Order: sequence, then structure tokens, then C-alpha cells
Amino acid sequence: MNILFTSSGRRSYLIEYFKEELKSIGEVHAANSSPDAPALRVADKAVVTPLIYDTNYISFLLEYCQQHAIKAIIPLFDIDLPILANHKQDFEVIGTQVIVSDERVIDICNDKWKTYQFLVKNKFNTPATFLSVADAVEAIAQKKINYPLIIKPRWGMGSIAVQEADNEEELAILYTKVKREIFRSYLSFESEQDNDNCILIQEKLKGQEYGLDIINDLKGKYQATIVKKKIAMRSGETDSAETVHSPAMLELGERMSKALQHIANLDTDVFLVDNVPYVLEMNARFGGGYPFSHLAGVNLPGAIIAWLNDKQINENDFKPEIGVKGLKDLTITRA
Repeated sequence: MNILFTSSGRRSYLIEYFKEELKSIGEVHAANSSPDAPALRVADKAVVTPLIYDTNYISFLLEYCQQHAIKAIIPLFDIDLPILANHKQDFEVIGTQVIVSDERVIDICNDKWKTYQFLVKNKFNTPATFLSVADAVEAIAQKKINYPLIIKPRWGMGSIAVQEADNEEELAILYTKVKREIFRSYLSFESEQDNDNCILIQEKLKGQEYGLDIINDLKGKYQATIVKKKIAMRSGETDSAETVHSPAMLELGERMSKALQHIANLDTDVFLVDNVPYVLEMNARFGGGYPFSHLAGVNLPGAIIAWLNDKQINENDFKPEIGVKGLKDLTITRA
């Protein structure tokens, strides 16, 4: 069994996790549009692909999968998700399963305005969110929310172009700055869907932040929620976290699974404000917080391989040890 990771970037740890599970029964292949992606160095085989939005991207991957008997593709980058979700059937024809949620789910998660609408509709607590400066200022005037406000890309990733405004003057200036930064980055690709409404203004939450791995099987059936208390952040990604037991978070995770019906992992950011959980964002893929779950004994790679082989998963795959604290480190890979 061979598995291909697309947009593998710096997720070398995921390559290692899957290599450990596959061992002598298959290979882990890593793909990236840049030849300098560190993950390419640790995979069994590596390939440099066209850019995601290149017209030859899908045909390139289809040919590669056929040549190397790829059983499954796992994308690791938000921009990659809608492209591959749209072509799942093309890969099924050649016997390759794309482990990505359907287009509806990806659209809800990638478009943060649709995330907000989904959360409100399904009665999840979430920060007040606006598409215009005028609407945010009116909410301030009506004392529905208070400064500071967060200004961020509607189709955003990590902490790119995220700003914080303490008053109306800053709000206007930083709104313009965020828009300029969006169209100077790769965020411009998805933001071009709606140039005039590509920025969100959001109430800033004050509370303890948690990261959830909400895990479904490959048919969208709920399996488990892994709860991690975030201790430190760096560039929008969890730098240190500890596994904890929280009945409220576990209940939220199961409700989210059934409402969204995603595939495999849903990386979810939640704030606990006055003992009430507020959902901030969801990412329909392996997130930067998954290693903390894995460190505590969770084995989603092993479960995915079992599901692909129509086998039962290990009953301990989703039973984390509570109280495991993890710290991310930097390593250097020779080019």
C-alpha cells in the first residue's frame, strides 16, 4: 500500500508517522511544488508537482498515482483541499482514494464567513463576525461588542495578514492593510472569489484556547474527540499543548462531527470563555496540533491504514493519555 501526501511542506513528522505504520507493507510518497520542502527528504519517494492552480496539476497527480500504485492521497494544505475534493471521482477511477471531505465541507471550513454562518445555524457559540467596517462599527455603537476587534482574511491560513484594532481609526487603517497583504500572498487565489468581501472583522475572545482533533472514519462516522489545552502559539500554530479531559469539549466534538460529517480529522480551535466553549475555526485536514495527540498515544495514521484495508482499528487508537504536555522543536534537514 502506497500513500501520497500532497503539499507536504514541513510536515515531516506526518511522513514519519505513516512510515512507521506502513513499514514493509508500503511506501510513503511526498509531493510539493517546491523542491526545497523538508518533507520530501524523509519520504520513501518524493516528487515536485506543478503549482496547485496549474492546469496540469490534477493530470500530473493522476499519472503519478497510476505509475506508483498510490492507494490514497492525503492533502495537507487548505488551498489543495477544494481542488482535490472536486476531483475525487477522477482518482477513484484509477483506484486511488482521496482522503478529503466533500466540497460542501471544504467550502464551510475554508471560507470563514461560511464557517460563521454554519456555526450560528447549528447553534454553536462563536464570536460575532462581520463582513464590513460599517457593520462592525454599528455593533460597537449599539454596545453589542467591544474593542479590540480582529481583522483577518476570509480565506485565511495561519496568522497571515491578521491584525488587531483597538479603535475605529485603527480599524479603518488596518482593514486596508489586511486587504493589501492578502493580494500580495497566495491567499489571493481564493480571495478572488469575492474581492469586495474578502476580509472578516471579528469579536476578540478572551479565554483559554483549546485545540480539538475531531475524528471521523472515512465514511464520515464519528470516532473520537481529542482535547488539547494550548499553552503557547507561534505564527498561528500550536507550539506547546497538553492533553486534557473535558466533558464539554467532548460533547462539542461529537455534535460538530454529526453536523459537519467530515472525513478523517477536523482540526478545530475553541476558546473557553466563562466556562462556555466558543468555536473559532475549523480546518478539514491534519492540523499543526495533531502531533500533540499522537504524542499522547492517538494513532490516526494507523486507523486510516486500517480503514483503507477494510480492517478493524485498534481499540486504543483514539484513547489518549491525559496530562501529556508536548513542546515543538526545530530541526535542520540537509538539502
